[in-house]
Amino acid sequence: MERNQKPRVRRLNRLRDYDYSQPGGYFITICTKNRSCLFGVVDNDRVILNQYGEIIRISWLALPEHYHNIELDVFVIMPNHIHSIIFLTDVGAGLKPAPTVPACHCHPLPEIVRGFKTFSSRKINELRNMSGTALWQRNYYEHVIRRDESLEKIREYIETNPLRWALDKENPVNRR
Repeated sequence: MERNQKPRVRRLNRLRDYDYSQPGGYFITICTKNRSCLFGVVDNDRVILNQYGEIIRISWLALPEHYHNIELDVFVIMPNHIHSIIFLTDVGAGLKPAPTVPACHCHPLPEIVRGFKTFSSRKINELRNMSGTALWQRNYYEHVIRRDESLEKIREYIETNPLRWALDKENPVNRR
């Protein structure tokens, strides 16, 4: 850091006192470190995943195998980020769970995102022969989805994201 430069302050986007393990819908965006385009390209408004992008896709789709309290909704893998909607579910057996059913350990959203980043980074770094290298930026964006109208708008945003890549601020061509 240069002498006259102020330290960069990390802005947290989490809601204060919100329980991120409670059932509901969450819109998340996870970006690669330094916004590096590692997962493929956008060609004719379609995302063409490379081998790393395929690892991201497979790792994402495998999340419900590791975290039983989630349902995946729409998602898109862009060259340097992923957008998705995740639903955390209540996997209990009702008001009075049967005594033979073990208590549910419902994983909170930050733990699920951390797990995804860890699983995918290991696999990709193994292929790149770059063990221990950060693949993802430190944090991620999340938005608690509270209304059906919001859910539909976010779904449309995710599904049409490749159409806007040429204008996207995440596209390195548009950064200065």
